[in-house]
Amino acid sequence: MARTTARVTLDPRWPAAALALVACLVTVQCSGGGKSGGTPTSPTVPGPSNPNPTPVPVGPEVFVGAGDIAICGGNAEATARQIDGIGGTVFTLGDNAYPTGARVDFQNCYEPSWGRHKSRTRPAPGNHDYGTAGAAPYYDYFGANAGAAGQGYYSFDLGAWHIISLNSNTPESGAAQLAWLRGDLAATTARCTLAYWHHPLFSSGPNAVNAGEASIRTYAKQLYQVLYDANAELVMVGHEHLYERFAPQNPEGALDTARGIRQFIVGTGGVPLYDFQSVRANSETRLKAHGVMKLTLSSDRYQWEFLPVSGAGDSGTQVCH
Repeated sequence: MARTTARVTLDPRWPAAALALVACLVTVQCSGGGKSGGTPTSPTVPGPSNPNPTPVPVGPEVFVGAGDIAICGGNAEATARQIDGIGGTVFTLGDNAYPTGARVDFQNCYEPSWGRHKSRTRPAPGNHDYGTAGAAPYYDYFGANAGAAGQGYYSFDLGAWHIISLNSNTPESGAAQLAWLRGDLAATTARCTLAYWHHPLFSSGPNAVNAGEASIRTYAKQLYQVLYDANAELVMVGHEHLYERFAPQNPEGALDTARGIRQFIVGTGGVPLYDFQSVRANSETRLKAHGVMKLTLSSDRYQWEFLPVSGAGDSGTQVCH
């Protein structure tokens, strides 16, 4: 279609503003707003912004491991082979290399088995790791994955979960760790929290009545209390060479299904196993078997699977507080 041209005579005596207005009107009417067919072009108006965008869902993460792992001639290779077929992040619950956590113990006993997963391992130290002064070989072996050298505690986020690795081997200097833990928990916005260390607060194993570990159990209770106050979900421990699952409890050991913490003992990484002694209240499952714990951590729940090298395992799921 041909473009229409209008001839308009403008009186130079008109005010400048009027002249400009007439010119503008003529342009719009005759040019069709720059679009063929004479239809004016509507301006593009941006849509309203969403002040509360829908959060992007966080997929489940796998967290797999055990404690009391590597002694030369033990079963560490068998449990390491289980982890070979499982993706995700690996944890350890202390007593990584027997008998004294020396460099030669890590080199000869841990490295040939669990060592192949070292790059994705987030460890915790145990009393056997402290069999060498200051657990120096432990910190050297795991490097930055073990947190600050000499401390033995650190935290990280895994998917939607907040994860905390703690050190139960130095209760005499534990005030700094307790203060750090309170601050760390106050800073996180995660709905679900998991903590892991070496010594259990609750156990049906032989160390539950070990008088020489009374101060360590007292310290474990302090750690548990801070976590309970912050509505944590899970505590994972080792030390007892067995598998035991407890119902959610408060720090006094009373059943608490509303906000209690569920504790798992997974001291089954490869060293010789223990027998159970007197069964503790709220102990739900007990197994004497080498194996690893596989946790699937979703945004609002967790699924556990204890995977023994042989025999029947244990599994279940729980929604976070």
